[in-house]
Amino acid sequence: MIERLEKIDQELFLYLNSIHSEFMDQFMWFVSGKIEWIPLYLVLIYFIIKNYKKLSWIIFIGIALSILLADQFSVKLFKEVFERYRPCHNFDIGSMVHIVNQKCGGKFGFVSSHAANSFATAVFVGTFLKPYYRLVLPLLIIWATLVSYSRIYLGVHYPSDVIGGAVLGSLLALIVARFVNNWLKIYQK
Repeated sequence: MIERLEKIDQELFLYLNSIHSEFMDQFMWFVSGKIEWIPLYLVLIYFIIKNYKKLSWIIFIGIALSILLADQFSVKLFKEVFERYRPCHNFDIGSMVHIVNQKCGGKFGFVSSHAANSFATAVFVGTFLKPYYRLVLPLLIIWATLVSYSRIYLGVHYPSDVIGGAVLGSLLALIVARFVNNWLKIYQK
């Protein structure tokens, strides 16, 4: 059963990774970047401060904690435990993988830290801005999905890597959000 799922994952990866162009190579490289999203982060910070005013610091601690947990859990509890080779490091399919700018990343890929971190950010921030802006959560989920897909496109993660990372990041964000909501109630009194 597991072998069959892994085969499906590889086949889906190879199909998705084979659809590429020079323009999309550069676009997905941009999407996968970290500093490229600073303008988005600044906009989100602005809206958090605008709506939570003096209590914004609690939200910022929650964001940092969500991302820290997602990042560390994705590495320490998954990559270093499962030791599943990234597609670009997989001896069986490595020669068929389209990678961009000759960057493959570390040896292991399950789960995707990019997916975990972006979904942790999207779900956490979206949860707290949703009462003020109803479209923010769906838009942030679309953003996190695009970032996650870019990892498949770039040849560094299987679909199951990004799905696992998305689930991990979302769950951790929801857990941290529950605690942050309790803190907000205490400080609003």
